[in-house]
Amino acid sequence: MRVMIAEDNALLREGLVLLLTSAGHEVVAVAGSGPEILPALLQHRPDVAVLDVRMPPGFRDEGLRAALEARQKIPGLPVLVLSQYVEESYAAELLGGGASGVGYLLKDRVGRVDEFLDALERVALGGTALDPEVVTELLTRRRDSPLDSLTPREREVLKLMAEGHDNATIAKTLVVTERSVSKHIGNIFLKLHLPPSDSGHRRVLAVLAYLNDHQQKGV
Repeated sequence: MRVMIAEDNALLREGLVLLLTSAGHEVVAVAGSGPEILPALLQHRPDVAVLDVRMPPGFRDEGLRAALEARQKIPGLPVLVLSQYVEESYAAELLGGGASGVGYLLKDRVGRVDEFLDALERVALGGTALDPEVVTELLTRRRDSPLDSLTPREREVLKLMAEGHDNATIAKTLVVTERSVSKHIGNIFLKLHLPPSDSGHRRVLAVLAYLNDHQQKGV
């Protein structure tokens, strides 16, 4: 897999390069500031980009802006965004378009090598990978929304869906049957006024787009 890395912290950047090359991936480009990101992405067209949210010169949202612009110029470009904290507005903006191949992880997750590599591969294949803490923030900061009608078990299923897990993994995690998981998912879509679907990660993005849309409206 061909990967580009954008990270201003030199130690973390080199650590990511070593981690990915050791796992058999090719790092085709690195960037240490916001303005370097888009030209490198357009030149190398990687299979997936790993981008820090806050980059020089402003340390605000340069990495995220570059990711959004790159996805406009390279439709479907898989992007895994790294952040130091749970910043809901960034997650909402990245996921708001409902496109596939997106991820949002806290930097602490990089230290859990297997989890990070698994998330990166899911994103590169067009799936989603959201940090559990990000999902928790999205689900718990809800007031007066259709989410209130979900049962505790349905909320558990939705949380695992949002993290990018498939039905089999959800069933194993919750120690239930896959048929039971499918039933819960169907109920979730009905309660959130979303059409039931088995279209893989698109269903997760539909749910997340719905949540983020209402969060931005202050629901």
